[in-house]
Amino acid sequence: MHDPRVLLDPATDAVRRLARRGYHLDLAQLEKLLGGRNSAIQRGDEARAESKRIASAVRNASPEERPALVERARELKATVTAAEEEHKALEAELQDFLLGVPNLPADELPDGSSDDDAELVRTWGEPAQPDFTPLDHVDLGEKLGILDLPRATKLSGPRFAVLRGQGAALERALGRFFLDLHTRRHGYTEYSVPTLVTRATMTGTGQLPKFEQDLFRTEVADRELFLIPTAEVPLTNLHARETLSLADLPLAYTAQTPCFRSEAGSYGRDTRGLIRLHEFSKVELVRIVDAERSREELEILLGHAEAVLQELGLAYRVVKLAAGDIGFSAEFTYDIEVWLPSQGRYREISSVSDFGTFQARRAGIRTRAKDGSRGFAATLNGSGLPVGRTLVAILEQGQQADGSVRIPEALVPYTGFDVLTPEQ
Repeated sequence: MHDPRVLLDPATDAVRRLARRGYHLDLAQLEKLLGGRNSAIQRGDEARAESKRIASAVRNASPEERPALVERARELKATVTAAEEEHKALEAELQDFLLGVPNLPADELPDGSSDDDAELVRTWGEPAQPDFTPLDHVDLGEKLGILDLPRATKLSGPRFAVLRGQGAALERALGRFFLDLHTRRHGYTEYSVPTLVTRATMTGTGQLPKFEQDLFRTEVADRELFLIPTAEVPLTNLHARETLSLADLPLAYTAQTPCFRSEAGSYGRDTRGLIRLHEFSKVELVRIVDAERSREELEILLGHAEAVLQELGLAYRVVKLAAGDIGFSAEFTYDIEVWLPSQGRYREISSVSDFGTFQARRAGIRTRAKDGSRGFAATLNGSGLPVGRTLVAILEQGQQADGSVRIPEALVPYTGFDVLTPEQ
């Protein structure tokens, strides 16, 4: 969330910057709300100050003077009450306005609003070009006997999956491998966190109020909770409404959780297979850092996500997203896209984002320097990685002409097998 004074400052150039992501900032409305709130505060303060003077005067007033002073005290009390009510109403309206304003995209992002506008940063590995017609991961999974989509649909409807046998073992192995890599080599602290969180927690990282239609929500008795779309939500909010010492930063957290998304805006997209599900498993990486170092920390985080794919030997590329294609809370985003032979193109497997102080302001994550100065932390997060999409890439890049699939060497200690073979 933004400081309204910063948005109104011409030096911020907020209108132009937000227009790059397709958002029109109504500065006149913002100025009206902020001015009205400040005016109500000022009227209330002035009435309270006069009320104190009247109270003192009443004690020393003559019997003739006292009635007029008492009447004035009543008027001032009514003025204070009205000013407080107006302040409360305008403050709520201002907060609603600010909660709907997305983060300011970084100027170094390219223009545009689609995948086609992304800027290529680098590629890694040689995209598999088999000398046979490659199968997609669904056909591979069914022939291998590890993927059962019809039974998943029977249980829960479309956009769910059932993995069995070596498929379930591979899914479990991937989560363990990701966590071991990030905790042992990259220095992340592993957490086990709730998958049901409050409205305030969702608001802190920017999922609410804008994206409520994309979230699964539960109501039991008078209690409302939301199923998390990613572990970013609980991990970042671990420090909501706290003040952190800059000397203790950066903080690096990771967790594997189920993730739940309604995919409300993806009608007709990736309806087949594991790429876009309502429920999936993912290992998330979150860094809480000194705001002065957020872009440097983003490069570190990107390297940690890339390391997973490199260890698995999966060809991928890194792109810088266009200003109109980044998430609501982000100011800068890299996507990592993995090669899928069946589609003959790269597909997104991880987004790595710098949110600046945007989420920290919403969640109240403050910092304190040695000299006592205070500010807000910067937050970053990235997928490190989603289990299902990584499994897709392993199946497709590792497929052989005989229908078998080679398992990356780094996973063999976790799986106990190095090849998947079709069921007889």
